Amino acid sequence: MAFDQADPALRHDFGSDGIFASVLAQGAELCALRDDRGQDILWDAGPAWPRHAPVLFPIVGRLRDDTLLHEGRAYRLNQHGFARDMAFAWVDRSATGCTLALTDTEATRARYPFTFRFEITYLAQGAALEMVFRVTNTGPTVLPVSMGAHPAFRWPLQPGIPKEAYSLTFDAEETAPLRGVSGGLLTAQDHPNPIFDRRLALCEGLFAADALILPQVASRSVRYAAEGERGLTVSWEGFPQLGLWSRAGGDFICIEPWCGMASPADFQGEFSLKPWLMLVPQSETLKARMTISLEHATA
Repeated sequence: MAFDQADPALRHDFGSDGIFASVLAQGAELCALRDDRGQDILWDAGPAWPRHAPVLFPIVGRLRDDTLLHEGRAYRLNQHGFARDMAFAWVDRSATGCTLALTDTEATRARYPFTFRFEITYLAQGAALEMVFRVTNTGPTVLPVSMGAHPAFRWPLQPGIPKEAYSLTFDAEETAPLRGVSGGLLTAQDHPNPIFDRRLALCEGLFAADALILPQVASRSVRYAAEGERGLTVSWEGFPQLGLWSRAGGDFICIEPWCGMASPADFQGEFSLKPWLMLVPQSETLKARMTISLEHATA
């Protein structure tokens, strides 16, 4: 099975024997992910939220007043950073995957005064799509940075099944309090934990106050499905945090592995001291991995 690839400079289509994907050069964004029956399990970027699976870099969440402070200067850096709105360069493309890269420019340094190379590799294997994130410090000092994934899956996955039939099942007990966000910033108070016996029941009102955040997630995978139905599993390595989010009027659920979180509401100071950042030494590369594994339909 292949996609209609009208302009390969803008989009790359690839797959394996059980999964088929499309990735855009713009934002290195996964824009389609189809199972063995051709069903796209990604949100269609409808009016409620016009994205599919944006990449978060060089921050996750918001900074207070959308302002990065570094060595006495203020820089304007909007929520989730700029990578999702920039054109990446194709490094490699094949029948089963691709690699894209973003490097600093004069325009990025006007918003984020650091040098970097940020690469994302997509690889289809069987019924799974693997994404590898690499950030390399190409500058002379420590690189303070965050990165994350933000895939939006259809909710419900299967037509005709109530949204309330779906749940997230974690592979480990998640008993610690969660964090919430208000105005894009971390709330001062912990959020009551609605996960019971490794299961989070999904319902429309769960995200009424915005995202739910597991700041030190114990699990390394979570299964998204309705009881008795096929679903999918998101797994990760190297991502210490996990965000969960949906929006009123949007039939999607976002499962988001992160390296980093939004600023606490009361934090205002030197960017490199912001909690939850990765601090990448000169010339070193940090890597994290996310995999989406689909469950095939039975005959």
